[in-house]
Amino acid sequence: MDIALLVKLLAPCLPFLAGLGQKAAEKGAEKLGEQGATELLPQAKKIWEKLHPQVQVKASAQEAAEEVAKDADDTDAVAALEQQLQKILEAPENATLAAEIAEILTETENHLAETAKFNVQVKDSQVGVIGDHAT
Repeated sequence: MDIALLVKLLAPCLPFLAGLGQKAAEKGAEKLGEQGATELLPQAKKIWEKLHPQVQVKASAQEAAEEVAKDADDTDAVAALEQQLQKILEAPENATLAAEIAEILTETENHLAETAKFNVQVKDSQVGVIGDHAT
């Protein structure tokens, strides 16, 4: 499983998922908008619902998640969260959890690949769609 991808998906969504208050949520919303990732919030929520109980019982993981929720651009906090999630998901007792999260990540990657097939360009008053649509 690509832990860096997992954290990249979760990081801008954590202010919402962790319920850190209005200021953090506003910053998270801004980050989501910058990344054009608002459509990823449902997938992040699915992952967080599964992962959060394990994060809650491990103080270092909870702290890392809170730090990323406060500032998703803090590379040290992101690295700490990656390390903590790696430990959680590699634990033998969490094999089912890791498989479930890997499946959601795969679905998310497939969704992103599908939406990236189109590149809409607007020039003057003309709209052109460039890309391939697999049906």
